[in-house]
Amino acid sequence: MSRGPLLLGVRHHGPGSARAVRAALEAARPAAVLIEGPPEGDALLPLAADPGMRPPVALLAHAADDPGKAAFWPLAGFSPEWVAIRWAQEQDVPVPVRFIDLPAAHSLAGAAEEEQEQDATDSVRLDPLAVLAETAGYDDPERWWEDVVEHRGAAPGDPLAAFEALGEAMGALREAYGDGGHARDLVREAYMRQRMRAARREFGDAYAVVCGAWHVPALRAKTTAAADKALLTGLPKLKVETTWVPWTHRRLARAGGYGAGITSPGWYAHLFAAGDRPIERWLTKVAGLLRDEDRQVSSAHVIEAVRLAETLAAVRGRPLPGLTETLEAVRAVMCDGSDIPLALIEDRLVVGDVLGEVPDAAPVVPLQRDLTRQQRSLRLKAEAQERELELDLRKETDAAKSLLLHRLRLLGIEWGRPTASRGSTGTFRETWRLRWEPELSVRVAEAGIWGTTVLAAATAKAEGDASAAEELGEVTALAERCLLAGLSEALPAVLRALADRAALDTDVARLAKALPALARSLRYGDVRGTDGAALGTVAAGLAERICVALPPACAAGLDADAAAELRGHVDGVHGAVGLLADADEADGLRERWSAVLRTLAGRDTVPGLIRGRAARLLLDDGRLPAEETARLMGLALSPASSPADAAGWIEGFAGGSAGGGTLLVHDDRLLGLIDTWLMSVPEGAFIGVLPLLRRTFGAYESGVKRTLGELVRRGAGGPSAASASASGQAPAGFAPELDPERAEAVVDLVRMLLAGPAEIPVGAA
Repeated sequence: MSRGPLLLGVRHHGPGSARAVRAALEAARPAAVLIEGPPEGDALLPLAADPGMRPPVALLAHAADDPGKAAFWPLAGFSPEWVAIRWAQEQDVPVPVRFIDLPAAHSLAGAAEEEQEQDATDSVRLDPLAVLAETAGYDDPERWWEDVVEHRGAAPGDPLAAFEALGEAMGALREAYGDGGHARDLVREAYMRQRMRAARREFGDAYAVVCGAWHVPALRAKTTAAADKALLTGLPKLKVETTWVPWTHRRLARAGGYGAGITSPGWYAHLFAAGDRPIERWLTKVAGLLRDEDRQVSSAHVIEAVRLAETLAAVRGRPLPGLTETLEAVRAVMCDGSDIPLALIEDRLVVGDVLGEVPDAAPVVPLQRDLTRQQRSLRLKAEAQERELELDLRKETDAAKSLLLHRLRLLGIEWGRPTASRGSTGTFRETWRLRWEPELSVRVAEAGIWGTTVLAAATAKAEGDASAAEELGEVTALAERCLLAGLSEALPAVLRALADRAALDTDVARLAKALPALARSLRYGDVRGTDGAALGTVAAGLAERICVALPPACAAGLDADAAAELRGHVDGVHGAVGLLADADEADGLRERWSAVLRTLAGRDTVPGLIRGRAARLLLDDGRLPAEETARLMGLALSPASSPADAAGWIEGFAGGSAGGGTLLVHDDRLLGLIDTWLMSVPEGAFIGVLPLLRRTFGAYESGVKRTLGELVRRGAGGPSAASASASGQAPAGFAPELDPERAEAVVDLVRMLLAGPAEIPVGAA
């Protein structure tokens, strides 16, 4: 340490820098280590030596009164700062280690002002590595960094030479570009110099500083304490809390939005961990991943890929193959030139889903502690890689997992997202996609203001949202979420708000939109054993108001878009009535709703789209005779009706996913009515209704469309296969009796398909 304080300028998360830092510290043996980071984290540094601490992790600082105002300082196992911390802690006599960056109390308080200043000046932040790479003739800063640092190592006999060279380069850049657009750095560097002066008073010059290489010239500059104090006077300040949280390699990547990120954290972790032959070891990992995906990759592929990567590096004048050469070799040798398996390699290995761990001794808000306890008891491990979770709500443990995930979603902690279940539509089954993102730790801290446990916090949050909601739809959605989350204590407040909003809301569309959510809530409440009697009363009252208000609303001269919207609401209410009809509170609801549909189906002032839909719903429920259905269709398709209105009636009756095509296949009268009307539409009007008709009939399955075409070809209204069989006549295209010789020809094929006995009677065939 005879040359004064040891300034080790590094690249954050650079494995080459990390190795060089360790070598420099071993050679210099400083009495203290100062590291770029918030001083509020000093009290948490001893946890870095805890066996339960496994990087990547991040130091989290957030405002005590506003947890959403937060900042992270991520550290990976290959970060130079982490290596310096662990080196200091591993010495026989532990070396003091401290953070010296601007306190989070100042940086968080001034974050908004800094963003405004940045926007006002439109200054572009300089990328020092990009400038140095371009100066050296490289078009890729990552490739330049690998060549000059990652693949060369420290100079023989002098582990400090690389730091001195990098410091000189940064000095030249700062002389040419000033602060490079980093206006806040001047304040940060002033605070760092103050901390260095304090360290000099305590340790003399026998201390080391590990910081971003960009700051080295400023820390080396001779400035006065008074000048630095002037820069720091009057800075805004707030109270902050700090802790360690798990981080992920994926969030270290630039794609994750972290400002000091890197493009290939998984690759860098490998370079740092591989003691020798890094390329051979890396390609062995690649081969293992591809084999797990059922691709044929042998040892010969690995050997050939190594040779190709080394050849590419030699041709390009690189000291060792970099990530570019390695991936090109993998694509050519192991992926048969395809980018599809290469994308998997880049996602799983180049970036990676490694999630760090934090010991239980790390300070957390009480809500986080309760969440961690439930995660362990339910065996729901937080993982960085997305996975699918299938739950059977009839099982106690699965039901508890569902409640936890729904409560977290209500608190804004989107650890899991519901998705469609495969192979089952029962209400007892749920499917979730889980992925733990580091930012969720901030969401947990924010939600801590609502309570100390997940249940208490979710209950308080639901009650608060209910009182703040202004629209009926918000409250109905909240009621559904409360039932899914099992928040029985919050339901009374939510239902009071729901009843109040429903009583004041006169928009039938909003009422109709709210009812299906309530019906679903009752349905899901049944499978979870939730008492939904009060919710059923509110839902029944809402349905009654819809029955009264819907007919006038549908006859108020609606345009096409409004009619289509109301048609969707009619479908939703019809499904909801089906779910509510058996409830004690909904006595006679189905009959009242059927009366509404009959009114809509028979009223000329109602748009054809809604009239046709009402007729179809009545027919499906067995409440409209076939003769009456044919009469209504005949009226709708009569010459007195406009072609557009008639086409809308057909769309409402036979369109969508209502199975209208199958109905027309089996009811020749309805098909004949539509065919006759279609043939009578004038040419000019036909062009206008063609898009609507194509939308109606184009949605049918191919088999239905083929059958309808055959029926129309032979003449709609002619004998169908079913009617011909019932009358003893042969349908069109069929012989009157079985032909044994023709049937015999297919016996071998039928035997092959059915794997039946050796002899199949001709009659059976």
